[in-house]
Amino acid sequence: MDQPLGGLTAFVRTADLGSFVAAGRALGLSASAVGKAVTALEQQLGVRLFQRSTRSLRLTEEGRLFHERCRRILDDLEDAQASLAQAVATPRGRLRVSVPLVSYHLILPILPEFVNLYPEVELDLDFNDRIVDLIEEGVDVTIRSGTLPDSRLMSRALRPFQLLLCAAPAYLEKHGTPDCPRDLEGHRSVRFRFPNSGKLQPWPLSLSPDHPEIRTRTVLTCNNMEALRGATISGLGIGCMPDFLARDPLADGRLRTVLDAHIDGPAQFHLLWPSNRHLSPKVRVLVDFLSEKLFSDRCESYARDASAPHFPRY
Repeated sequence: MDQPLGGLTAFVRTADLGSFVAAGRALGLSASAVGKAVTALEQQLGVRLFQRSTRSLRLTEEGRLFHERCRRILDDLEDAQASLAQAVATPRGRLRVSVPLVSYHLILPILPEFVNLYPEVELDLDFNDRIVDLIEEGVDVTIRSGTLPDSRLMSRALRPFQLLLCAAPAYLEKHGTPDCPRDLEGHRSVRFRFPNSGKLQPWPLSLSPDHPEIRTRTVLTCNNMEALRGATISGLGIGCMPDFLARDPLADGRLRTVLDAHIDGPAQFHLLWPSNRHLSPKVRVLVDFLSEKLFSDRCESYARDASAPHFPRY
């Protein structure tokens, strides 16, 4: 048995099972070989780990403390070995992914490449603005923005994004273009309502603490960003939407941004998945794929072209 790992393994198994004989059976070794490995470890450490008698074998106080640390080390080693085995396994099976409705503008164009790379993975996409409980509902991966309070989840940051205030040119010609946040008083607004909380989405205005609350006349509220964009393009009022959703109508002149100098800085999306000791191959490849593609130069230029990046925070 190789030292020092073999000695640690022999020691931990003996402490777990209470005898050299039982540890030998578990390790496929003789009791004598296990005993010699433990004795060699004690000599190397210069401390006695077990109190031995003809009838019993029990840990010393030093042995008990050492056992706790060694058990964690061996658990981590087993975890690393299992992770490596999974890393080389072929990703396969159904993969349940929950993403905000509006994110399909980012997700759908890159999915064909993922399907070609991993043909044995079946993607089950749920485009929904409801906040799902990944653990309770058996969802593998989700995309969210805002705070991430659930400690049961692992996360990885994706691309930055920005909420923009936009309006149709016809609306601005009729009602005027606001030059500062105070100018919004009296303007019509199209507002997004969070489906989970029922609250209206705050607009991303950078205001001083003593600045009075901005009041607009809300002419429409909805819980769907696509509908909000359509209502804003039709000239109902000023709407707030993410950069990637506004990109095309900004480019072709159907929308204009307002108050760009007064907009808060960007936030970002996060990928989240349940915190398991062993990350399954199908989840690992999707997390890596989305992290790479949504951090790509294409997405960065996309954000610059849209003029600013934010998305409804949940």
